[in-house]
Amino acid sequence: MSLSLPEGTAEAIRARVGEREFSAFIAEAVGRELRGQVLDEYLADSESRKGPVSEPARQRARQVVDEVFAEDAG
Repeated sequence: MSLSLPEGTAEAIRARVGEREFSAFIAEAVGRELRGQVLDEYLADSESRKGPVSEPARQRARQVVDEVFAEDAG
């Protein structure tokens, strides 16, 4: 797989994590973004059907999404 990043972004990542951890850093960042998008879509759908979602329910939904993605990775 190939990935293109702005050179400044790639340099900043290398400076922070080193060359050996570059791919792991990208994979983790993409995973976080996907989890966030899935969670946002779920919460928006729930709110459109049932009304506002409480903060405790949002936190629980975040926990469940994180658990599901962790199981999927393992």
